[in-house]
Amino acid sequence: MSLAVTGATGLVGRFFVEEALAAGEPVTVLGRTPPPPGFFSAPTGFRPYALGDRPDLSGIDTLIHCAFSHLPGRYRGGEGSDPEGFSRANLDGSVALFETARAAGTGTVLFLSSRAVYGRYPPGTGLTETLTPYPDTLYGKVKAEAERRLFALASDSFTPVALRATGIYGPAGPGRAHKWQSLFDDFRQGRPISPRRGTELHGEDLAAAARILRDTGARGIFNASDILLDRHDLLALMARAERIERPLPPRSDSPVSAMRCDRLASLGWRPGGIARLHATLPALCRPCPAG
Repeated sequence: MSLAVTGATGLVGRFFVEEALAAGEPVTVLGRTPPPPGFFSAPTGFRPYALGDRPDLSGIDTLIHCAFSHLPGRYRGGEGSDPEGFSRANLDGSVALFETARAAGTGTVLFLSSRAVYGRYPPGTGLTETLTPYPDTLYGKVKAEAERRLFALASDSFTPVALRATGIYGPAGPGRAHKWQSLFDDFRQGRPISPRRGTELHGEDLAAAARILRDTGARGIFNASDILLDRHDLLALMARAERIERPLPPRSDSPVSAMRCDRLASLGWRPGGIARLHATLPALCRPCPAG
């Protein structure tokens, strides 16, 4: 098998690359520039690509599409003052890539979608793949429409998959900041932190889900989510790891609509839960001084 990944050097994309490299699979990075030397654990191929391009996908069996253009640090609201440009890059650009993959004979396209497609369901709703999307942000609308356009291309020889992911955490690539870096820095500096809780999933568990979907030849929509995490509890773990004595933010009392992942579970997927968070946290924290 041969895999190509867009957005490969981002926080999420790199997990797909590393999982494939660990399995001994050839990986081609599609991006504006080659990854820095040593960024991945093993060498990868490289082909030029930017959203809107129709890249060379010859010889690629599976494409995982993670690339997304947005303001730094923002997905929802990531369009800033240019909603038309946001849609053009992320929707039109994704559709062009899907069409190119189908024409090139790529057998499977896995699109990294988002929990944001569910949008306006009342807080506390159990979100299943059978629910009609009701996105309430441009980000969610673009993801939902890209899914629809991908599935319209399905055929016996072209397998579309949409993986609706919740928030993804885990170590970032060399020289990059992990998703909670600014939150941890705010806590270290004693800055105000608002209460919040949400669902999270380790990037390695997301990559494991993609592997199962590829190996089983599954097609369709799959939710991917794991733990419900409050900032209070996350920062309590971080404070203990770094020996910081400071008041924690209050717990959030807002109900959360968590995605149900029965479809993935039926294929044997088992995310790492809170134990994986505990095992990962040391890599996200600063080392404690000796003594």
